[in-house]
Amino acid sequence: MAHSDLITHKNGRQRKIAGTTLFSENIRGMDKGETSSEPEVEEEGEGLIRVLSTQDRRHRVRPGIRGELGNILLLLFLYVLQGIPLGLAGSIPLILQSKSVSYRDQAFFSFVFWPFSLKLLWAPLVDALYFSRFGRRKSWLVPTQYLLGLFMLYLSVTVNSLMQSEGGPKVVMLTAVFFMLAFLAATQDIAVDGWALTMLSRENVGYASTCNSVGQTAGYFLGNVLFLALESADFCNKYLRAEPKDTGIITLSEFLFFWGIVFLVSTTLVAIMKRENEQGKGKPRVQEETQGVMETYKLLFSIIKMPTVFTFCSLLLTAKIGFSAADAVTGLKLVEAGVPKEQLALLAVPMVPLQILLPVIISKYTAGPRPLDVFYKAFPFRLLIGLGYALLVWWTPSVKHDGGFPIYYYAIVLLSYALHQVTLYSMYVACMAFHAKVSDPLIGGTYMTLLNTVTNLGGNWPSTLALWMVDPLTSKECQGAVGQSCGSVEEAGLCVKEGGACVTTLDGYYVESVVCVVIGLVWWVWFGKKMRRLQEQKPAAWRCRVNQ
Repeated sequence: MAHSDLITHKNGRQRKIAGTTLFSENIRGMDKGETSSEPEVEEEGEGLIRVLSTQDRRHRVRPGIRGELGNILLLLFLYVLQGIPLGLAGSIPLILQSKSVSYRDQAFFSFVFWPFSLKLLWAPLVDALYFSRFGRRKSWLVPTQYLLGLFMLYLSVTVNSLMQSEGGPKVVMLTAVFFMLAFLAATQDIAVDGWALTMLSRENVGYASTCNSVGQTAGYFLGNVLFLALESADFCNKYLRAEPKDTGIITLSEFLFFWGIVFLVSTTLVAIMKRENEQGKGKPRVQEETQGVMETYKLLFSIIKMPTVFTFCSLLLTAKIGFSAADAVTGLKLVEAGVPKEQLALLAVPMVPLQILLPVIISKYTAGPRPLDVFYKAFPFRLLIGLGYALLVWWTPSVKHDGGFPIYYYAIVLLSYALHQVTLYSMYVACMAFHAKVSDPLIGGTYMTLLNTVTNLGGNWPSTLALWMVDPLTSKECQGAVGQSCGSVEEAGLCVKEGGACVTTLDGYYVESVVCVVIGLVWWVWFGKKMRRLQEQKPAAWRCRVNQ
C-alpha cells in the first residue's frame, strides 16, 4: 500500500447485527453489533455531507428515490450478501447438535458470533486506511468479499470431512473458518455502512437503514431457514418431492459453493463497474470530515471513563445473565429431544411480522423521559418465560410419537416464542431509546455505537458461558455395567464397551435455568433499580468532557 495512496479519515458510525433463529437473543437489524434507525442515519449523513456550492444547492433538482434506485438496489444486495454467512453460522449449531456434539463444543463454536459485537475495535482502521485511487469503501469491501467467496469455496470442498470425520465433527476447525467468515462479514458491514452515507444523496440517505434491515434479514433467511429446509431429507420428502430420497435437495457443500461463486462474480462487477462518489444529476458533490484513528480511540476511552457511562456499561454487561440458559441452550435441547431442526427454523418465519410491529408499538411507551422503566417492568416476565422454556424442554419427549410431533405442540412452541419476543423487544427498544436519549449529540454516532456494542457483549459472554457449563452441571450414571461411571468421555466409552449405557440423572440445563433465574431476580431487585435511577442524572453527566 503506497504511502501516497494512504489517507486517514474519520471513523464511520457503524451499526447493526445478524438475524435471529428461534430462541436466539439477538435481533434482526440489531448488530450481533449495533442498531440503526433512519433518524440516526439522517443525522450522520448531515454530519458527513458538505455541499460545496450553495448556488448548486438552491437550483439543483431533487433526485428522488427513482433517480437513485440503482444505488439503493446495490446497497440492498450487499446487505443480502452480508446476511448469508451469518445465516449459515446460525445453522451450524443445529447441525452439530443433531450429530450429538458436546455442549462444550457448542460453547466453543459460539465465539463465531462475537465479531459483530467487537467490530468497534477495528472500525476506525477500516474507516481511516484505504487506497484513494480505488476508493475509500471499495478498498475494504472488494478484498473482504473476495475473501468471503474464497473461504466459502474452501469450505465447500472440506466441510463434509470436517462434519463427518472419525471421532465426530472437527469443531475447532469449523469454529476457526466460520469465525473468519463472521469477521469478514463484520468488516464488510463497516465498509457498506460508511459507503451508504455517500452513495445516497442527503434526501435519500435514510433508505440506508431500510436496506440494512431488509437485506440482512433476507440474507439470514436464505442462509439459515431456507438452507435448513432444503438440506433436510425429511422436509423435502414431505413437502417438495413425489419420490422420497435419502438426502435433501441441496447439501451444505453445494450451498457454500453456489454462494462462493456469487460472492466472487458480484464483487468483480462492483470493483469494475461501480465508482465511489459518482456525481449524478441533481446530486451534490460531497466531502467527508477527517479525524485521525488515534483521536477516535481516545474519544471512545474518554466516554468509557465517565462515571455514569461506566456504571451503565457495567449494568449492561451483567443484565442478561438471567436469560442466558433460555436464550442459548433451549433450541439445542429441543433438537436433542428430537424436534427437527428445520421445523425450528421455519417457526421463526411467522414471527417476522411481529418483529416488525413490536418496535413500532413499544416505541410509543419508550418515547418519554424514562424509557428504562419499560426495561425494568419487562425484565421479570422474561425471566419467567425462561422457566417456561425449561418446562417446554421437559415436556417435549412425552409428546413425541412415531410421526413426529403433533400440531398443537408446535403451536405451543410458537406461542412461547411470541411471548419471549414481546419481552425481548420491550427491553431492546427501551435500551436503544435510552442510548439515543443520553448520547452526546456532538459525538452521537461513536457514543451510540459504543453503548450498543457493550449491550451485545452483555448477551454474548453469558450465552457462551451457559453453553460451556451444561456438561459440567449434568449428572450421568452407567447402567448395565457394574463398577463403571460416566464422569468423562473416556469413562462413558468404557461404560458402553462393558455393555452398559450412560443415563442422564440430572440435566445441567435445568440446573442452569433455575440458577440463571435466581441470579436474574437478584440483579433485578438490586441493580435494576440502580439502572432506573440513571434516568434521573442530569444531561451534563452524560456529556463527554472532551466537548465541555
